[in-house]
Amino acid sequence: MVDTATEACIAAVCRVRPPGETVDGRADADVTVLASRAPIDARRHGELLAPLITQVLDEAGVGTGDLDGVVAGVGPGPFTSLRVGVVTAASVAHALGLRAVGVCSLDAIPDADASQDVVVVTDARRREVYWARYRDGARTEGPDVARPADLLARLGGDEVVVGSAAHLTPELAERALPDLPRYPRPGALAQLARAAMLAAEPPGPLVPLYLRRPDATPPAAARPPETVPPTGATL
Repeated sequence: MVDTATEACIAAVCRVRPPGETVDGRADADVTVLASRAPIDARRHGELLAPLITQVLDEAGVGTGDLDGVVAGVGPGPFTSLRVGVVTAASVAHALGLRAVGVCSLDAIPDADASQDVVVVTDARRREVYWARYRDGARTEGPDVARPADLLARLGGDEVVVGSAAHLTPELAERALPDLPRYPRPGALAQLARAAMLAAEPPGPLVPLYLRRPDATPPAAARPPETVPPTGATL
């Protein structure tokens, strides 16, 4: 699985158990993370991701022929970095004839067992944050993008903030949960993908959650040059 929606470049190999299979009599051990890497470098996702995939496969002792599917965090995230993960996941799945499953990256950050209402925030750049609201680990609002001040105005009195942008401003930091989770967790990404596969309506193709237009846009069309009439001509 891969996720490049945040500053972390995440690659991992997980074993996802089919429904009904138990481990030592426990039916709740659905996902085991066999190997993972998550270097923090927002500017090098395109350079890092492919080698990381090779590393985690080697560490897990898994070949590409042993894979049953590919999971990708589909954001929200900045256009360029998010595209690296989604395109890589789609390419690997296509090359190996596997199914690719996309999950919201923000959903894999909060602790599913947390009793507090939390708001996950990640850096959207342009002095904005991507955010979503959760109760008992389930998303109740979002994802969306907003300026920190506008988001703070919407927070309830008991809500806490987690995620990589929780200290982006002093006001957000005042709401930050101590020892907060910052980035998507590989086991949570796999668990979300497993739930999506077991849902009544299986997930569709990978669709990135950009939420806004990219920073780089094509230049405006150039104006046609003015025609200078030849000497003696009239218009």
